[in-house]
Parts: sequence; C-alpha cells; structure tokens
Amino acid sequence: MEQFENVVDIKLFLPHRKPMLMVDFIVELTPTEVRTVFEIKEDNIFVADGFFSETGLVENGAQTCSSIVGQFFFLDENQQVKEDVEVIGFISGIKKITVHQLPKVGSTISTNGVLLSRFDNDEYSIGTMTCQTFCEDVLLFEAEINLFIQEKR
Repeated sequence: MEQFENVVDIKLFLPHRKPMLMVDFIVELTPTEVRTVFEIKEDNIFVADGFFSETGLVENGAQTCSSIVGQFFFLDENQQVKEDVEVIGFISGIKKITVHQLPKVGSTISTNGVLLSRFDNDEYSIGTMTCQTFCEDVLLFEAEINLFIQEKR
C-alpha cells in the first residue's frame, strides 16, 4: 500500500469494525472533504470471483463520506479525539450511483468525498455528499448519497 503522511485511523470516526470496515485510513480530512484508502484483500466479505463488488464500493463510499460529518461527533473544539463517543449511522438515501469498473483483489482504492449540504440539530446530523473511487487514475465508482448520523445516548 502506498505510504501517506498524517494518516488518521478511520476507527476514530466510525463504529464499524472487521468484517464491515471498508476503509483503512483517512489521508485527508477537512470540514467539507475527505480522502481515504483501502486495500482490497481476498478475505473481504464483499469479494467475489477476485473482484470487490458493487456493494463493497457503496459501503466504502458511505464510510468515507460519514467521516466528514462524523468528525464533529468525535472531535472536540481543539481537534482532540473525545473518549467514549458512540454513534449510529446509516445511508438514508442514494440519489445516483454509477459503477464504471470493479477493482481486483490486491488493489488499493482511493475514495474522495465532498459535502454538498448538511443539516444539524441537537439529536442528529444529515448530510448529502458526493463520492468518487479510483484505482490509480481509473474512475471506478461515483455516487451522491445521504447519510444520517446520531450520537448514542
């Protein structure tokens, strides 16, 4: 896997763990954009016939995008990780999706997410984001999704 500076462990921003964790690291994160990487291994639950499935690409995109909104639940005002924060989140809608190509086992994919809109209240956040997934310079997947995230209380 390619080496990056200042990587952030995605597990700081997601409740997901193996076998449902579809992102290895966050390599860039701002309040409106994110970039992640993920190495596709043969034992991944979304691998079939040597390829990472469409469902895996959707889950990778959703997990990538959720870190944009999720960071506000997991970081304090000094950008320090809060302890004992638990959230629930899910895809509340997929506005559009295009799968151009499936990546092979052993590939490392890079997914970019951009926040389009966001609604927050005291109980939850809803965001609309676009995402694009690449393997090297080849566009594999693109989507516009809505995510719902709420802190467990």
